[in-house]
Formats: sequence, C-alpha cells, structure tokens
Amino acid sequence: MNKSMLSGIVIGAVVATAGGAIAGYSALTSSKPPTHAEVIKVAEIKETERTPRQVCQDVAVTRQKPVQDQHRITGTVAGAVVGGVLGNQVGGGSGKKLATIAGAAAGGYAGNRTQEHLQNNNTYTTTERRCETVYDSHAKVVGYQVDYRIGEQVGSVRMDHHPGDQIPLHDGQLVLAGQ
Repeated sequence: MNKSMLSGIVIGAVVATAGGAIAGYSALTSSKPPTHAEVIKVAEIKETERTPRQVCQDVAVTRQKPVQDQHRITGTVAGAVVGGVLGNQVGGGSGKKLATIAGAAAGGYAGNRTQEHLQNNNTYTTTERRCETVYDSHAKVVGYQVDYRIGEQVGSVRMDHHPGDQIPLHDGQLVLAGQ
C-alpha cells in the first residue's frame, strides 16, 4: 500500500468520524426541549394611587359681639333728647317748638345711626381650627408586561413579579408563579 493512499484513508476516516460526532451532538441537543424562555422586554404596569390626608391650620376669625339693643332704642332716645335740647335753643315762640321737634327727630335718627355704627364695630377676634382633606398621588407598580421567546416563537404575558432574564418552562409551558 502506498503512503498517499494510506494518508487518504486516515484523513477520510477522521473527517467521517468528526462529521458523525457533530451530527450526533446536534441531534442530541436539538431533540432536547428548552427549559427556559428568553425574556426580550419587561415593561412595568403602574396605577396611580391617591391617599387622603387631613391638613389643618389655625385661622384668626373676627366676629361681631352679640347686640343687646337690636332696635337701637337707646341711641335713638339719647339722640332725640340731645337733638330736642339743641333745637329748643334755636328760635323763639312757635318756631321754638318746631325747632325742638325737628331737633328731636334729627337727633333720634343720628343717635340710631351712631349706635348702629358702634354695634357693627364692636367685634372680637378668635382662633378657629379649619381642616380640609387633600390627596397625595403616587404611582404604584401592579405588574409587568413581559415579552419572551421560546426558540423561534415569540409571546407576551402579564406577570405579578419581575421575571429576570429567563422564565422557566415545564412541559413547554411558562411557569409564572412561585418565583
């Protein structure tokens, strides 16, 4: 047997053995089902949550003191008396009576208005606590929208937790709970 023929046989045997080994390995790995789905994308699903709380503050409030003479009789009478006395000082004879009556009427009106003004300005200031409900808003993660790939198949699923880089498979189905 010559050397070149022997070399060819050896090289051919090595190539055939290597090819068989590669084909056998491929057959073993391709027939084995995948154990995990590859995570392609994860997006948080958020909801806005509003939390109520009370905000209170002390406020200065001005109030009118209670009025004891609602019809302002005291001011009207006092004004009428003063107006009548002053009217009586003016004029003479029958004009004096007319001046006294006119003075009493004008004085009564002026006394009534003066008492009204004094009563309206008779106030006191107190502090009141006023409260209102305000709402604080914040976003809360309620889940995750996950895009995944199993071999050439692509899918999407909603999960209650972040899956990481892979999602386990059991009999070709996603295992979504218990991580």
